[in-house]
Amino acid sequence: MTDTRTTRAQELGRNLRLIRKSKGLTLKQVADRSGMAVSTLSKVENHKISLTYDNLIKLAQGLEVDVSELFLESPNSLASNRRSIARMSESPLLSTGNYDYYYLCQELKNKKMIPIMSVLKAHSIEEFGDMLSHSGEEFIYVVSGVVEVHTGCYEQLRLKTGEGVYIDSTMPHAYVSVGKEDAVVLGMCSSPETAAAAVDGRIPSEDAVPALRLARGSV
Repeated sequence: MTDTRTTRAQELGRNLRLIRKSKGLTLKQVADRSGMAVSTLSKVENHKISLTYDNLIKLAQGLEVDVSELFLESPNSLASNRRSIARMSESPLLSTGNYDYYYLCQELKNKKMIPIMSVLKAHSIEEFGDMLSHSGEEFIYVVSGVVEVHTGCYEQLRLKTGEGVYIDSTMPHAYVSVGKEDAVVLGMCSSPETAAAAVDGRIPSEDAVPALRLARGSV
């Protein structure tokens, strides 16, 4: 597992540097555009740390790329009528204190939805810490276990296997496992472009939304 995490951090750092330089940007400029610290971006480029999902969204927005491009082995443009098969064994893993994120269908660029498989490692809101927020919308579906959903606007909600919830991601939120076992959730998050389209009243066609899955959550 450690080797896999190291590889993913290297992919993220390498692609950040490649994308940044291809756009003629300095670390300071990327920091200003993404709202992240220069020191954090420097550590990412040097494979010292990985990033949580909300920070990946900020970074992708600052670079004006799809989140998946931060993990592609060799970014290339893809035609329409695309298809991508999701296999966890081939998906980039980002592990944080609260979640393990498996990014599915990562070879597809400019997706309207971001498919993620996640496992929820925190078992209380106290253990989780500060709730997260980021642009877009998201849906999670409990594959196994029991999940407690905490948000900044509603009372806590408990979901059992076979139940799900759809929320605005800008609202502070946290997903934690209930009981001894880590819960597994299948979910999808909208990309920043989809969120913008929703504000404009434009709804993406179903053809533009690739298949997804989510299994473990992370900070």
